[in-house]
Amino acid sequence: MPPNPPPQVQDPSKPLPGRLGNLSIPQQHTLEKFKKELQNEGFFVPERHDDATLLRFLRARQFDLVKAKEMIIAAEKWRKELDVDNIARFDYSEQPEVDKYYPQYYHSVDKDGRPVYIERLGKLDIKALYNITTQERQLKHLVQEYEKMIIQRFPACSAKVGHPVETSCTILDLHNVGIGQFYRVKDYVLAASQIGQNYYPETMGKFYICNAPYLFTTVWSIIKPWLDPVTVSKIAILGKDYKQELLAQIPAENLPRELGGTCECVGGCSMSDKGPWNESGIKAKAGGNGTMVEAGTEG
Repeated sequence: MPPNPPPQVQDPSKPLPGRLGNLSIPQQHTLEKFKKELQNEGFFVPERHDDATLLRFLRARQFDLVKAKEMIIAAEKWRKELDVDNIARFDYSEQPEVDKYYPQYYHSVDKDGRPVYIERLGKLDIKALYNITTQERQLKHLVQEYEKMIIQRFPACSAKVGHPVETSCTILDLHNVGIGQFYRVKDYVLAASQIGQNYYPETMGKFYICNAPYLFTTVWSIIKPWLDPVTVSKIAILGKDYKQELLAQIPAENLPRELGGTCECVGGCSMSDKGPWNESGIKAKAGGNGTMVEAGTEG
């Protein structure tokens, strides 16, 4: 008798329930009604509100049409207030200096083809950081990166692996982070969390919190109530022995050496922006850079 096959994991090339290609009849009807009501009420934006995007808002509200419509309308109002459609013009010229005191960057992909986003809170120097930037500019840059993720990174990753990629894989490194250090940046962390879950829902695939200190449970008790249960379910809190779990999800050659991988980008991984979105053949296959324009024309 042949040995039993190993347990099967979810094939990332096959859509999960509630996504295009795997909708129940009631979900399909809800999607159609959602689109029609947004059109009738003047909130539908054809160039951004494709079915995949509408489904993200529906999934975030468990296909409750009323709640999903409230959510997407609030997101549209926020976009107008912040002028998100022109956010690519925002010039975050201080980024190389910010990187020294609070590295936040995308770097390659995980084994499911998702873009990997890394934050190293342990390197935070709050005084030095706010000598060169402000929380408002940090958040504006965060939105700029979310837009780039939707418009450039997801399409490029999808073209690379041959199936839709709609979520990212995040690593938050808390090496050497103390409670006092977290409190000094908690307002930014909470504001960033709200932007992600309210305006870019269902884009988190996996979230690893590495090097979580013993007292992190206190910090987590502050953050957790601000997050919805679906978001919380995707977060893995790891201690110092995190490398094996990270490497089970991210190829070693795609993970920076300081996090247990083998990658050592010239000039440092945090400023390399390494990934399919910067591979010329993949960019062409994904349709170039979408509607983003080159940054550097607005302060």
